Amino acid sequence: MNLRESWLLFALGSAFFAALTALFGKLGVVGINSNLATFIRTLVILAVTAGILSLRAEWARPTGLPWHSWLFLVLSGIATGLSWLCYYRALQLGPITKVAPIDKLSVAIVLGLVVLGERPSWPMLIGGLLIVAGSLVIALF
Repeated sequence: MNLRESWLLFALGSAFFAALTALFGKLGVVGINSNLATFIRTLVILAVTAGILSLRAEWARPTGLPWHSWLFLVLSGIATGLSWLCYYRALQLGPITKVAPIDKLSVAIVLGLVVLGERPSWPMLIGGLLIVAGSLVIALF
C-alpha cells in the first residue's frame, strides 16, 4: 500500500486537524458570537483552499460537472455549514472534552450502511458500537 495515497493517512490527518479545530475553536469563540466565529472560520478555509488550488495548479472550470455532482456538493456545503454552526455553539456552551466526542459519534457509519448500501463487517459494527458507547459515557458522566 502506497502510504502517500492511502485513505488511512488522510483519515488520520483529518482526525488530527479535527482535534486542533476543536481546541482552537473552543479558544476562539470565547466572548464572541459563535455564528460570527463560524463565518470567520469559513473565510479562512476559503482562502487556504484557494491557496492550495493555486500552488498545485488545480484550478479548473466546473462547467463540465454533472448536475448530480453540483446537487450533492451544494447539499454537502449546506450540511457542513449547519454542522459548523452547531459545533461552534456547542463548543461555546460546553466543554471540548464532551463536545468533540459527540461530534465524532460516527453517525456516518449508519448513513454509509443505510443510504449508500455499504457492506457491514463485524469489526466495523463492533467498533462503531464502541465509539457510540464511549461517546455516551463521556457525555453523560
